[in-house]
Amino acid sequence: MEQFLEQIAELLEEDTVNVSDELKSFEAWDSLTILSIIAFADESYKITLNAKEITEAKTVGGLKELIDSKSK
Repeated sequence: MEQFLEQIAELLEEDTVNVSDELKSFEAWDSLTILSIIAFADESYKITLNAKEITEAKTVGGLKELIDSKSK
């Protein structure tokens, strides 16, 4: 989980993130960041996410749950 949080923090241009942080609360949250998360999930977890799934995740923890559910 720690490595995941560090990678998401980097994508969101933040020093740190918490599982309870809302994705849309980050200053860097935009369509390019969503594309970066799609690429990150593909490269790191070999899964395909779409923008709708990511925005519906709402929080960093929700994003982790989404990735975990598709990684099985």
